[in-house]
Amino acid sequence: MSLLMSSENNLTLQILEKAERNGYGILAQCCYDANMVIGLVQAAERARSPAILQLFPITLAYGKGPFLQFCLNAAHHASVSIAVHLDHATDPEHIELALSLAEQGIKFDSIMVDASHAETDEENIAIAKPYVDRALNLGIVVEVELGRLEGGEAGLRMISDAKLTDPAKARTFMDGTGALILAPSIGNLHGSYLNPPNFRQSILKALHAEFVGKIPLCLHGTDELPDSLFVECIKNGISKINVNSWGRDPYAKALGEGLLSKPFPDAVENATEVFIEACSRFFTVFGSAGKA
Repeated sequence: MSLLMSSENNLTLQILEKAERNGYGILAQCCYDANMVIGLVQAAERARSPAILQLFPITLAYGKGPFLQFCLNAAHHASVSIAVHLDHATDPEHIELALSLAEQGIKFDSIMVDASHAETDEENIAIAKPYVDRALNLGIVVEVELGRLEGGEAGLRMISDAKLTDPAKARTFMDGTGALILAPSIGNLHGSYLNPPNFRQSILKALHAEFVGKIPLCLHGTDELPDSLFVECIKNGISKINVNSWGRDPYAKALGEGLLSKPFPDAVENATEVFIEACSRFFTVFGSAGKA
């Protein structure tokens, strides 16, 4: 654990360390607009579950400080623990925006500095390390990816040539970056799985044995996964579970259809409730309901 950062002064770490210690997973749901932010907070409060509110860099770039401040207010004033996280920050301009806003007091609890597009682990470390140091000095925890996930999602660069995480290199990598959350590549990918996923649970077990109680593990690439696979990953050490389209797509469909047939407030309320239901299901599957 970094001397500059611990769960005592960072909400993301507080949430994830408690989840790992007690054997449940945390929904880290990507939100694209204010309705989804409100919906995630309401869903977490109804389920009495901790959660993480995630933004993609494209959403941060669009809304900038005012929207991030709205997200922070909604999350941090909830009656349950909700952290705010920047997911997949790959481009320097997005990382710089997040850090410059933090310097102004509008601060993510955690960010992902994603340099998994680098050719080597050493290059990944060289890209991530300066940002990690700056973030830690601002009280922000950083997540990094060892290996490489293939695919892409809305607003993210497409990545090819997937590379599985080598657990034997994980300690050196995390020490080199100084990051405090690890996203491993275990056969997961961003986008739709063309074949049933073959997750290497042995990688998770090895990483968990290496980092238990010190470095939380995050699962990316969760589209269309069966509930049983989520449960298995949590059992083997995953505590942060990124979710995007599971909540986004039914919300967008309900909102689009509702705006054509209902008064605007009714359409928004109905779509938000659809989003709440999607989030609520994951609190149950991940075992976090009632753990706030």
